[in-house]
Parts: sequence; C-alpha cells; structure tokens
Amino acid sequence: MIASGRKPRDPSEQMILNNYFGMQFAQGHANEELTVDTVLDLHHVLTEDTLKPDSFGRLQTEDETRIAVYWGDMLLHQPPPARELPARLEQMCAFANGETPEGFLHPIVRAIVLHFWLAYDHPFEDGNGRTARALFYWSLLHDDYWLTQYISISSILRKAPARYARSFLLTETDNFDLTYFVIYQLNIIERAVKSLHEYLGRKMAETREIERTLRGTSHLNQRQLSLLGSAMRDPSEAFTFVVHAQKNRITHQTARTDLLGLEALGLLVKTRVGKRYVFRVPSDLSDRLCELGAQDLRATAGPAVGGQ
Repeated sequence: MIASGRKPRDPSEQMILNNYFGMQFAQGHANEELTVDTVLDLHHVLTEDTLKPDSFGRLQTEDETRIAVYWGDMLLHQPPPARELPARLEQMCAFANGETPEGFLHPIVRAIVLHFWLAYDHPFEDGNGRTARALFYWSLLHDDYWLTQYISISSILRKAPARYARSFLLTETDNFDLTYFVIYQLNIIERAVKSLHEYLGRKMAETREIERTLRGTSHLNQRQLSLLGSAMRDPSEAFTFVVHAQKNRITHQTARTDLLGLEALGLLVKTRVGKRYVFRVPSDLSDRLCELGAQDLRATAGPAVGGQ
C-alpha cells in the first residue's frame, strides 16, 4: 500500500500509512529544535483521518473531559489538568532540546524520558502513544543515532502490553522513579536491535544464495539481487517502477533501468495494467537463474581446448 501509493481501505491501514508519514516527519525535522508546534504537527500527521477532524493536531481543552488511561475497568493513569498542558509541553520541548537538566544525560535515556513525558501528560484525545514513540525516534535521530530509523519498538511493545503498563505503574507509584521505565525501554531497544541484526542476516543469506545460484554473474546489481530474493520468497509479488524507486530511494529512471534490465534477461515478465507497467516473476524463475549463471560460467571459461 505504501510503496504503490494505494489509498488505505480501513482505519487500520490509515494508521499504518500515518505512522510511515510520522517517521518521515521525524526524519525531516531531526536537525531542528523541538517546539510545541512541531509536536502538534507530528500528532496531526499521525492521526489524520483516524480521529474527528477537529481532534488531530491540538491539545485537549479545559472544557473537555480528560482522556485517562484504563486497563479494562481499572484506572491506570489520570493525566494532569488540561490547563497545564501548554506550559508542560514547553518544558518538555526544553528538555528534548537539551536545555534541562544541567549536566550530561545520555541521549538514549533522554529519548526514553521524552517518550514517558508525552505519554504521561497525555495531551491529546487519542494518538498519545503513537506520538510518544515518534518523539522517541525523533530524539535519537536528533542526536545522530541514525540506526534508530530501522528498528521497530512498537512491534515488541504490542507483544507484551502488560509489561509496558507495569513499567508506567511502578514509576508512578514509586515517587516517579523513572528507573523502571528506562530499564524496560532499554530492554526493548536491545531486542529491537537484535531483531534488526537477525533480519539483516537473513537478507544477506538470501542475497548470497542468489549470488551462488548465479555463480558470479556480472549482470545484476545489489538492488536487482534483493528484488529477486523477494520474488523467490513470494512468487506472487508484483513490482512497478514507483514501488522499486521508493523502496530503494532511487530515481524513477534508475528504477526503470533495473526492472527493464531484469525483463531483458528473462527474469521478469512485463504486463500493462491500466496506465502502468507491472512486472511479475516467471514460474520457472529458479531454472532461469541457474541458466543465467551457467551462461556466465561458460563465457568466463571460454571455448574448450584440444578436445578436452
């Protein structure tokens, strides 16, 4: 959906798309100081078309019932009054920008505390968790932890929501000792980085397998090898110029060269769907890859000598 530009079909897909735009927003503002307006804009991006039109991108007001946090029927957290929110967000931004506290605070700890701060203040009608996580990413990117954009803490948090809630409760009930939340989030980060390394390991193994199949062919670049790896995992997958360009952050012309090159080698089949070309893999892709590799091997070896 994201790569092809297809519109979301339901609220769940809209949230996925908004989260993608939220990460782009965080990356785009990573070199800037955090302001209240930036936080509001981020919330707008994350919640657009998932809340009432007058709810995204604004704080709750004093004439509204504050949105508390419940676990079933049990009240877990009552956020501060709405009248305090503007001042509290100003203080949060000062903290995010390193103006407070005095002395050194490790950037990862600062990002975790920023996550807690927004979630604790709970300034919006909905989307507070999404905004808190996005600010966590923004904070680390702001301090040049570029790898952050490739890890996912949300997928891990969703698997154990009770532990996440417990880290909040322990912090609140122990005189706001943030150690509980910091330790929990550090564990989440460690697991997310490990998951990323495992993913990269799988991708590298897949690419090596394709390279072995092709036996050193010089025809394909790394983007094309990666695409073929995806195709071998899911033969039903379709590829377009737009999808390939967005996925690899390359120009449209480079994407055209990649896909048309694979078609010329017989590794993709081009069809026209409406106004665009769609590329699919042939059913005998593995055989074609082996044959391409064998052709390169014969070309490298040269003609037989002396009847041997």
